[in-house]
Amino acid sequence: MTAFSPLAIGPHIVQPPVVLAPMAGITNAPFRTLCREFSGGKGLFVSEMITTRALVERNEKTMQLIHFDATEKPRSIQLYGVDPVTVGKAVRMIVDEDLADHIDLNFGCPVPKVTRKGGGSALPYKRPLLRAILHEAVTNAGDLPVTMKMRKGIDDDHITYLDAGRIAVEEGVTAIALHGRTAAQHYGGTADWDAIARLKEHVPEIPVLGNGDIWSADDALRMMRETGCDGVVVGRGCLGRPWLFGDLVAGFEALQALGFARAGGSPTGAYATPGLRQVAEVMVRHATLLGEWIGDETRGVIDFRKHVAWYLKGFAVGSEMRKRLAITSSLDELRAQLSELDLDQPWPAGADGPRGRTSGNNRVVLPDGWLKDPYDCAGVSEDAELDTSGG
Repeated sequence: MTAFSPLAIGPHIVQPPVVLAPMAGITNAPFRTLCREFSGGKGLFVSEMITTRALVERNEKTMQLIHFDATEKPRSIQLYGVDPVTVGKAVRMIVDEDLADHIDLNFGCPVPKVTRKGGGSALPYKRPLLRAILHEAVTNAGDLPVTMKMRKGIDDDHITYLDAGRIAVEEGVTAIALHGRTAAQHYGGTADWDAIARLKEHVPEIPVLGNGDIWSADDALRMMRETGCDGVVVGRGCLGRPWLFGDLVAGFEALQALGFARAGGSPTGAYATPGLRQVAEVMVRHATLLGEWIGDETRGVIDFRKHVAWYLKGFAVGSEMRKRLAITSSLDELRAQLSELDLDQPWPAGADGPRGRTSGNNRVVLPDGWLKDPYDCAGVSEDAELDTSGG
């Protein structure tokens, strides 16, 4: 592979081929804004998970979550659902009301409240149900491209990604993203990039995007070289590091000029290493954007608390100060506490590595009898739909 081609998601060209993974409670409009700013507007930035039932019923929280900034082009929304009819209604609503330009379907979420309903990473095991949902989504989408994100399977004994990939092609899905882990792994262990390569070989008709263990721009470039995938999806690697998207753009654009023959190393030699002063400025901006989006400064700062540990990873910040920062309730308080830190600290060595939860070998919570027969979909109905969005 000597160069990469622009990633086509229907009529939308994503260049470089970098996608922000949907993450519950994280990839809301403010975080997407930060990532787009650092990327110079390049890439594709997907909303957090929207449940189809909540959308169809016009749940107040859900209607806020599907709000896109005027500068977001294309508008990319991820849907979760287990009932084909409800999924079809949600997609038709998006089309009729011009709510988005691209629809992604969630078949990768491993959390119990989703899998116990037969959704997320549990659903592809039921091949007829997967086909029915994809059919309804694509049929109702009209000219809007429909993509899907999935995992390898439920566990090592119930691998589904190759069958799911073939069904997706047959039903008209535009592209597939594969997280190289099973649901049982959650985010533990090492992502199986070989599975991404196998899927690419199995469904050459459409783009395949790789996801899992991309902590730096070099990781993304290495995944492209090693797997032959058409693009990358970045999730936990950007937690507390929205500037990673600037690195990704710089890395892809530099390597595009050089060609993929380069064996490794940073093609630019100068990825972002912000000191604590710069990180603190981004933290305040993130909290500010959240307050403006929610319409309440205090609620915005409270929502920001979950990001504090990610932003400060590796910096010399005492446990007492970390606790204080994690209970801030105003922008002035956040600024004041950050000003007490040694802001001249450089970017810490090793802070580019794994972040977020890494637990693995979990028991996947499934509906009773789910694994008895992959073709028996009895008992799965609209009653299994979640009624709130955001994961």
